[in-house]
Amino acid sequence: MTQPRLIATDLDGTLLRRDGTLSQRTLRALRTATDAGADVVFVTARPPRFVDLITIATTGLVGTAVCSNGALVYDLATRTVTASRALALPVARDVATALSAAAPGLGFAVETGHRVLYEPAYGLRFGVPEAEFAVSSLADLWLVDAPIVQLLACSAQFDADMLLTIAENSAGGAAQFTHSGGRGLLEISAAGVTKAGTLSALCAERGIGPEDVVAFGDMPNDLTILRWAGAGYAMGNAHPHVLASAPLRTATNEEDGVAEVLERLYGIG
Repeated sequence: MTQPRLIATDLDGTLLRRDGTLSQRTLRALRTATDAGADVVFVTARPPRFVDLITIATTGLVGTAVCSNGALVYDLATRTVTASRALALPVARDVATALSAAAPGLGFAVETGHRVLYEPAYGLRFGVPEAEFAVSSLADLWLVDAPIVQLLACSAQFDADMLLTIAENSAGGAAQFTHSGGRGLLEISAAGVTKAGTLSALCAERGIGPEDVVAFGDMPNDLTILRWAGAGYAMGNAHPHVLASAPLRTATNEEDGVAEVLERLYGIG
């Protein structure tokens, strides 16, 4: 592959190390790519408030992020959402009902991009307390006064792979189901919303084809971009299904796998 016009990279488990930091080696590689004219797009399950904390503070890079698994396009420089595809509230409610019947004990939260509301059974917390709001019951989630970017379901009993299977068997077609790891967290978007779908639309606006894109990821929610891009690299630490399915492979995030590829593409010694 010649030097790509666009670099699409996941954050957690891919660009960032286990402790959430970005190595100087990787930062140098990204800056070399941008100096050569490439766009860097962060493509993540994270909502905008996390991307602000991680990318601007850590890298100093500004540009575009595809957030919430493709539900939002976010401009880092202006800190504004430029495109969104919400999950209709009746669909979210019906999906939660179907999943609760198929996997009793699930807890639910709704993500709006700027804040998250969670009901008592939802056992995870998000790390930005000022944006987290508890409600008294599952029914109260459906009183949210903003568009739903994602419905989140967590389980103390089932891992994420099992939850994904349960969701596809019980509510497949109603929404888009994926996950970012084995913590028992399922990520639910409007039907058809994926990282690749949003990234491909963004690239089309810029006159960039998949052959001019290199992509990096580590989890099942990254597979769509790894398959769509002209060069899609699974990290060495990736989920087994990603390692088996992605076209290419690089080193782990701890070993600066993204930098390893970019150094080769941009002749960084």
